[in-house]
Amino acid sequence: MNYLAIDTSGSRLIVAAEGERAVCLDRDCAMRHSVVLMEEIDGALSRARLALKDCGLLACVVGPGSFTGIRIGIAAVKGMCLAAGVAALPVTAFETLAYADTVGKRLCLVDAGHDFYYACGYEGERVVLPPAYLSRSRVEELAAQGFRTLASMPLPAAQTVVSAAEGLVRAVRAKADGAGDASLLEALYLRKSSAEEGR
Repeated sequence: MNYLAIDTSGSRLIVAAEGERAVCLDRDCAMRHSVVLMEEIDGALSRARLALKDCGLLACVVGPGSFTGIRIGIAAVKGMCLAAGVAALPVTAFETLAYADTVGKRLCLVDAGHDFYYACGYEGERVVLPPAYLSRSRVEELAAQGFRTLASMPLPAAQTVVSAAEGLVRAVRAKADGAGDASLLEALYLRKSSAEEGR
């Protein structure tokens, strides 16, 4: 299956494409997604020997994570889907972690700042704890109850660091049958933005 998948939900930029070749870029772009995204997409498609119109689907991580990064990724992928007439596939940041490490009960963590985390519990591919905004102490309680904690970068509450890039590729392959209209790409926000909370 030919596809393009991006993750702009954090400080890293992940762009994966599979055509004649499989290509996966994972780099720290210092939250400059709006500046580098389109150039990296073009480069990945070129290295994969893949044209946008020949993709079976375009996937995008819809959150949780950086409010601005999520909006950039969704807008870019929606625009490309509509322009090329290609199906869209939403992937959560939690799924990029859950598919990177599929062993046992896992609590997938995304840093929400100030000792809080966005979290979602999995057993296999099944969600056993719905997405939530949790304190570090609550995450530690869940870890004591048998959840192994995963993140894509070192975090105080994370026991295991996994590759979100590998997880994104695996999630896209596993979920490909769920691709559809670009309207599927809706942001997953578990709390208000800092600006909204400050009002």
